[in-house]
Amino acid sequence: MSDNDIYSNPLVTRYASKDMVRIFSNNSRYSTWRRLWATLAREEKRLGLDISDEQLKALDSHLTDIDFDAVAKYEKELRHDVMAHVSAYGDVAPSAKGIIHLGATSCFITDNADLVLNQQACEMVAGKLATLLKSFGVFCRENSKTPCLGWTHFQPAQLTTVGKRATLWAQDLLMDLKQIRHYLDTMPFRGVKGTTGTQGSFMELFDGDYEKVKSLDKGLARHFGFAKTVAVSGQTYTRKVDEQLLSILSGIASSAAKFANDIRLLMHLRELEEPFQKKQIGSSAMAYKRNPMRSERICSLSRVVQAQLSILTQTVSTQWLERTLDDSACRRIAIPEAFMGVDAILSIVNEVISGLVVYPERIGARVSMELPFMATEKIIMECVKKGGDRQEAHEVIRTCSMEVRMAIDKGEQVENNLIEKLKAEPLFASIADQMDGWMDPMRFIGAAPMQVDDFLAQELDPEVEKAEAELSLMSFEPLKV
Repeated sequence: MSDNDIYSNPLVTRYASKDMVRIFSNNSRYSTWRRLWATLAREEKRLGLDISDEQLKALDSHLTDIDFDAVAKYEKELRHDVMAHVSAYGDVAPSAKGIIHLGATSCFITDNADLVLNQQACEMVAGKLATLLKSFGVFCRENSKTPCLGWTHFQPAQLTTVGKRATLWAQDLLMDLKQIRHYLDTMPFRGVKGTTGTQGSFMELFDGDYEKVKSLDKGLARHFGFAKTVAVSGQTYTRKVDEQLLSILSGIASSAAKFANDIRLLMHLRELEEPFQKKQIGSSAMAYKRNPMRSERICSLSRVVQAQLSILTQTVSTQWLERTLDDSACRRIAIPEAFMGVDAILSIVNEVISGLVVYPERIGARVSMELPFMATEKIIMECVKKGGDRQEAHEVIRTCSMEVRMAIDKGEQVENNLIEKLKAEPLFASIADQMDGWMDPMRFIGAAPMQVDDFLAQELDPEVEKAEAELSLMSFEPLKV
């Protein structure tokens, strides 16, 4: 069969970056297995076991030259993936064959390797989030004083600014960055725990010396960049660790989907538009279409990521006693796919926010249409200050407002002439000459520009700078499609 006769995962072929795909590749995963075996042997020698330098050298010499055909042949015979890799590793390092996997169980390899790969993927996601937030910061600053109509229930509300609205998107993603960084700081290594979590095999190897067993456990964790190991375990580390991870990844997807849904609504209003390339086709039939393709893809991929969380939640609740194997297949699928989905989502969000087009004229026209209604509260207050009756003023404004709204909705008029109608009312004669001066949109945006400045200075910028210093920001590859 050719490659085109075989199903290929779209997350790999269409959406995720090469760097993220590489983390969960066979070469990456199984070379990590060999690194674990080699490091285990080195730490066991350090603590007194009879392992020679020649054996360690043999293991180190074959960390990456994996014969996958040989592994497949062994697995077909043994029906055990870990032992198939042990056998293939032993074939190329025969002097060390007898000490590979010494004292370990399969979960020493699979669980610890999963945590190593997840740590690498988390660091990549955190770096990309920080890079993305820098782009959001630029957009927020540039548009902090651009008045626009706010919406509640997707009905016209009070004014806000384009930049202030964007801080709402950025704030969600900033919370996600803090969560994944906390997870990175606290995620544990499984370490050496034995077949049921008692470290029994290692207690045998070290003649009951628990201090050596603990030193082995901590030494391995340090080597792979973990500050600690799980305090207790069955054969596996608790799958709550995975559930918490998927909760964070699902949260990133939710934040991105909220952003993308808002962009889709604003594109419908023609106030904003995601990047649209010169030769891009919106519809095969309707040549004039400019669809929010990127934002729709974000929403679609977000559902894929969010769905993986339920798999891990169910897995946590169905682990029997010290271990059961019904977690294996689903974790192999759910965790890498959640990471690749989030990786793709962040890349698309970055492309959208970096190239987001603002249409001030459209925004201004909608503000002008709604602003007279918003000014009526001030008109009531100023009327009362001049000795008018509040209830009478309210009724006049209500009646005029309904007339104007109905005329606009029926197409009988295009412009909102509410202010002109109110200026002609005898009740408002004393303030009529002031009303036009109250139609400046900047009077109705409250503290929005200052809130943007405060959010960026006090929240977003410090967190991004900290991430930049401690993680290194990640660049985005061009989208595959």
